[in-house]
Amino acid sequence: MNNWKLEYTGLNPAQEGLREALCTLGNGYFATRGAAEESEADEVHYPGTYLAGGYNRVKSTIAGKVIENEDLVNWPNWLGLSFKVEGDKDWFSLERCRVIHYRQELDIAQGVLRREMHFVDPKNRETNLVSTRLVSMDNLHLAAIRWDFKASNWSGSICIRSTLDGTVKNEGVKRYRELNNQHLKTIERGETEEGAIYLLVQSTQSRIFVAQAAFCQVFEEDMLVSAKRKTKQEAGKVSQYYTLDVHQQKAVIVEKKVALFNSRDQAISDPLLEARQAIAEKVSFTTLEKKHVQAWSRLWKRFDFAFSAPENSQLLLRLHIFHLLQTCSMHTIGRDVGVPARGLHGEAYRGHIFWDELFIFPSLNFRIPDLTRSLLLYRYHRLNAARRMASKEGLRGAMFPWQSGSNGREESQVVHLNPESGEWVPDNTYLQRHVNLAIAYNIWQYYEATADTSFMKFYGVEMLLEIARFFASITTWNKNKERYEILKVVGPDEFHTAYPEADQAGIDNNAYTNVLASWLLSHTLNGLELIGESRKTELIQKLGIDKGELQSWDEISRKLFVPFIEHGIIAQFEGYDQLIEFDWSGYRKKYNNIQRLDRILDAEGDSVHRYKASKQADVLMLFYLFSSEELVEQFGRLGYDFAPSQIPENIDYYLSRTSDGSTLSRIVRAWVEARADRDCAWHCFRQALASDFEDIQGGTTAEGIHLGSMAGTVDMLQRCFTGLEVRNDVLWLNPRFPKEIDSLKMQLYYRGVWLTLNFYQQKCKIEAKDGNSPPATIRFKDQELPIQPGKTELINF
Repeated sequence: MNNWKLEYTGLNPAQEGLREALCTLGNGYFATRGAAEESEADEVHYPGTYLAGGYNRVKSTIAGKVIENEDLVNWPNWLGLSFKVEGDKDWFSLERCRVIHYRQELDIAQGVLRREMHFVDPKNRETNLVSTRLVSMDNLHLAAIRWDFKASNWSGSICIRSTLDGTVKNEGVKRYRELNNQHLKTIERGETEEGAIYLLVQSTQSRIFVAQAAFCQVFEEDMLVSAKRKTKQEAGKVSQYYTLDVHQQKAVIVEKKVALFNSRDQAISDPLLEARQAIAEKVSFTTLEKKHVQAWSRLWKRFDFAFSAPENSQLLLRLHIFHLLQTCSMHTIGRDVGVPARGLHGEAYRGHIFWDELFIFPSLNFRIPDLTRSLLLYRYHRLNAARRMASKEGLRGAMFPWQSGSNGREESQVVHLNPESGEWVPDNTYLQRHVNLAIAYNIWQYYEATADTSFMKFYGVEMLLEIARFFASITTWNKNKERYEILKVVGPDEFHTAYPEADQAGIDNNAYTNVLASWLLSHTLNGLELIGESRKTELIQKLGIDKGELQSWDEISRKLFVPFIEHGIIAQFEGYDQLIEFDWSGYRKKYNNIQRLDRILDAEGDSVHRYKASKQADVLMLFYLFSSEELVEQFGRLGYDFAPSQIPENIDYYLSRTSDGSTLSRIVRAWVEARADRDCAWHCFRQALASDFEDIQGGTTAEGIHLGSMAGTVDMLQRCFTGLEVRNDVLWLNPRFPKEIDSLKMQLYYRGVWLTLNFYQQKCKIEAKDGNSPPATIRFKDQELPIQPGKTELINF
C-alpha cells in the first residue's frame, strides 16, 4: 500500500460526489473540487471553486417569510476542458464511452490529482487520456491542468475547448436548492492580445470582484503546435477553441494555466489587471509543478506524522492533514478569514465558521503558530460585532455568533429543512453560547504553546475580558441554591434545544457551559496578570472595568451551579434526570442509521427533547478538554468534590446515551475512551479516520469534508495518545498508545524550539533543534528535563 496516494479505479456515478470532495485541491487561498474537467454540474458531478472569505448574502422567501442567508460562494468554474472529433455532435464524456481503464489518483505528498482514462467512443475510436491537475501551493494565485492525449487507433482533426464559466450557482447541497442560489453577475469577459481568455465577476451583495485568466498551449511530442484558435463569448462565460490534427499513437499535450485574483487581495491595483499580467508570463506546467511540489515538501516536513498502524491508517491521517493545509496554509496568514467547518470543499453549512477551531488549532499551534494567530485575529476583528450582538440582547461584553461568516453577525438559520419529514422547522442552535468559550479556550491554548505575550497584550486578553464580561452578564443568582446559574442556552449536544412541551427555547445550567464559564472567568483574571501593569491599566480603562467587576468574576467562578444526578454523575443540564430513557436497541433495529435521531423522531411526531439521548458528546467534552488534574482543580474551585475515579463512570453513562450524529463526537469518544479502554479507543479512532473516506453519514461528505473531525484525528496522535499537554509553562508527556500503534514520529514547534519526538518500544527519544529560546521544560511523571537546541534526551515509560 502506498501511504501517500488515494486511488480509485473504475467509474462509479453514485460515489462521484464523495470522490470530488476528497480529491479537492487547494492552497489556503482558494480550492477547487476534484470534478472532471469535462463535466458540468448535474446529478453526478459538481465542479466547485471556493475562495477563503468569499461570502455573499441573498434573500429567499420561505413560508411567506423573507430570510437572508450568507453563503460561501461557488465562484466561476475554471476547470472547463473538453474535446470533440471533427464531425461529432457531442463533446467528450466518459459516460458516452466504453471505458477500458479508469484510474484516479490523489498524490497527497505532491498535491497533484491525476486521472488515467482509456476508452472507446461510439465510433470505435480508441483513446488514451491522462489528466494532471494542481492548485499551486507555491503561488497562491495559480492553478494548472495538463492533458496527455493519444489517439490509439485513429487519426483526425479535433477541437479542444477551454472555458471559464461564470454561470455557476450554489447548488451543491440539495436541501438548499429551493432557496435563492444566484450569487454572481458577470462584469467583463474577453480575450487578451496575448491570446488568453479572462472573466471578471462580482458577488451581488458583498461586491467582491473575482478575476480569472486562462491560457492554453498545445504540444505534439514536446513541440509547440500552432493550432487554429477561436474565442467565443456567451452570457456569463468565455471559451476558447483550438482546432488541430492528431495522429495515431502520437502524443498531444494540452496545458491550461489559470490565474485567480480577488478585490480583497493585498498589494494589488485591480484583480483583472493582476490576473492578466500573471497569466501573460506563460510559465510552463513543468515549472509550476516543480515549485508546487517543493512547497508541499516543506509543509510535510512540519506536519507529517509517521506511525506504524494497521490497514490504511497512515494514508487516511495524511489525507486529513492534506485537507487541513488546503483550507488554511501559509497563504492564509494575514488574511481576514476564518476556518469553515467543511473546509473549502463544498457548500454544506454554507461555509460558515463554528466552534470546530477547537479541534483544528492544536495541530497548527505546534507547527505554524503564526497561522493560528492570524485565525484568532479573525475573531478579534469581529469583536465590535460581538459587542453589538450582546448589547442588542441587553447584555454586556461580547457575544460571538454560533455561525460566523463575513462580518461577525449571527449567520445561523432561522429555519432548517428536515429531510426526513420534508418540513421547515425552527432552528434554535444559535443559543450555543459555548462557541464563545471555545474562542477563549483557543486563545489560552495558543498562548500556552507559544508564550506569545505580545498577542495576549494587544488582542487575546481584550477578547477574554469581553467574553468574561458577557458570561458574567448572563448569570443569575439563585438564592435557594446559593449559586449562580446560566439559563436558556444550548450545549454541544444539539438535540436538546428546549425542555419537553416548553414554549421557550434553551435549557438551564448546561454542565459543560457552566464549568467552562468558571474556567474562563478564572483564566481571564490570570491573563490580566500576564500582560504587565501598564497594559493592564490601559485595558481596564478602555473597557471601563472596575475592581468590583473583577471581584464579581472571581466570585461567580467559584459559585456557578453544576447539576449532578447521583453517584458523582454530572447531569448534562438541570432536569436531565427527569427525561425518559431511550430505546436504543429498538430504534437501531427499526432504522439503519439513528445518528440524526432528532429528525427521525420529529418525522414520527415525537421529540428528542423527551429523552436522555444526545447527538454528540456534551458532558464528555469536559474530559476531552481537560486532564483529570485540571478538571478536579476546576471542580474544587467550584466547591464540588470530584475525584478522578468518577471520570470512567461519567464516560460510560454518556457514551451509552449518545448517537454520535456529529463526526466530532467520534473524536471526543475516542479521546475519552483512551483513558480507560485502549481497544475501544483504537476502534473509535479508526471510525473517525474513516468517517469522511467512507462517508459514514450517508452523503454528507460530498457536500464538504468535516475539517474539525479530520484535524481531530491528527490531534489524537499529537496529544491524546502521547499524553501531551502544556500546563504552567511545562510540556507534559504521558504516553499510552493503543497496541495497534507500534511507533510514532512527529515534530513540534514549542515556544521557539523545534522538537522531534520518536515514540517506540516503551521509549521516547526527544531531539531539540533550531532555536535560541530558553530551554523547553518537558515533564514525564517525576522526570523533568530541560530540552535545549542541539540536545537529545531519552524517556522510558
